[in-house]
Amino acid sequence: MTKTSRPAGGTKQRARNAVTMALLALVAGGLVSGCTTNPATGERMLSLLSPQEEARIGAREHRKLVPAFGGAIGDRNIQGYVASVGGLLARTSEMPRLRFTFTVLNTGKVNAFALPGGYVYITRGLLALANSEAEMASVVAHEIGHVAARHAAQRHSRSVFAGIGAAAVGLLTGSGELARIAGTGLGAHLRSYSRSQELQADRLGIRYLKRAGFEPGAMANFLKTLRSHSRLSARLMGRPPDKADETNIMSTHPRTVERVQRAVAEAGDGLPRNAIVGRDIYLRKIASMLYGDAPEQGFVRGRDFLHPDLRIRFRVPPKFRMSNQPDRVVAGGPGGSAIVFSTAPGAGNRSPYAYLVNAWARNLRLWDRQSLTINGMPAATGSARVRTRQGMRDLRLVTIGRAGRIYRLLFLSRPGGQDLGMIYRQTTSSFRGVSREEARSWRPWRLSIVTVRRGDTVARLARRMAMDRFREEHFRVLNGFGARHRLVPGQKVKIVILGRYPAK
Repeated sequence: MTKTSRPAGGTKQRARNAVTMALLALVAGGLVSGCTTNPATGERMLSLLSPQEEARIGAREHRKLVPAFGGAIGDRNIQGYVASVGGLLARTSEMPRLRFTFTVLNTGKVNAFALPGGYVYITRGLLALANSEAEMASVVAHEIGHVAARHAAQRHSRSVFAGIGAAAVGLLTGSGELARIAGTGLGAHLRSYSRSQELQADRLGIRYLKRAGFEPGAMANFLKTLRSHSRLSARLMGRPPDKADETNIMSTHPRTVERVQRAVAEAGDGLPRNAIVGRDIYLRKIASMLYGDAPEQGFVRGRDFLHPDLRIRFRVPPKFRMSNQPDRVVAGGPGGSAIVFSTAPGAGNRSPYAYLVNAWARNLRLWDRQSLTINGMPAATGSARVRTRQGMRDLRLVTIGRAGRIYRLLFLSRPGGQDLGMIYRQTTSSFRGVSREEARSWRPWRLSIVTVRRGDTVARLARRMAMDRFREEHFRVLNGFGARHRLVPGQKVKIVILGRYPAK
């Protein structure tokens, strides 16, 4: 029998062609079965998720998300108020039969977002910044717009097809590197599309505001307040103004006042007759609401962290700025140095040393390991050098035992940079337990609604603010006032005061 010669690599080529045809068939099938016309946008959209699948995803992630943000707010009046406004807006959307769930999250961070299936979230911190029912409604309406436009489903479907497209490039060219580049380029394009999604959500949100009778211009007004809040937050954290939007709602909602105003203009059909603003009713609803950190999460007060429930306190060194998160406290310092505080999960009955060596740092090569005592409490410490995405870093780990719990302090710095030993000594020497009486003297911040009297000025009212820095700036941002705003007698404004510690 005579053997027929075959081109080199023929088997691989046939395999590539077969898989490529299968991928193309999958893409074609998806385009046929997954393309629908969205009733909210009027656009043909590709979606591999059915509404039922979106609802299942939303319900599953809702159970994880709420605890991660400090849980839902305990004030049923505020929760019910937001849900009633949200329900009104949802009924004006193109998905009136969808069972929306509106949740106010118990965190002082300023944020709002939505999950597939009609799960909409707004934080207590964002409620504190709004100055009218219409402003709060504009945020909720924007998030309903994301749900109605099915942006989450689009993102999922596009990511799937991005992966298929990159795989096809690799098969057609035989180059894994080209596939990687194609995937990266497509991913960057899809990420930039989020700005278009934000504009679309604004347009839909304005549509729902107008249908429900709210003042649509409130959306742009509130966005100005968010921008001012971002700049003030950057100052408080020692960041330059151009970094103001990196770690707050503006980083996930890239919008500009001009775009929102354009969306209002493009909405057409004029303004609702007797459009609802609802400033006074809104201020009555949020009066006495917690502002900033909740007692069960501990308080950041300048360089001090105070936790009234755990009855502990510590102070970070000068030039460190703290951020209180649901599961940890992070303090950033000069030269990229950092301090991270948290409670130890699953410590059981272990000693601080045993937990350090056998649990927390079991995968690290620790040196200088030792047991010690910090202000009468058993503790342990050890050092290590680790490789991170930012390069080599020096670590100092500390565990402290108190009242059946173990607390963790992690100190981080660049080799040869900030003196890690100094940061460690200053912080750990300040860590101590306190009496019940002292802990109860740490009072949370709350909103207070006051009426402007004749002769009141911004400076005079700002002096009543509980903050110790930038009081006037806080007052202006909190009330949505510009630098030239003049108070009017009889006007109601927000200030932040020391509130009562909640009874246990």
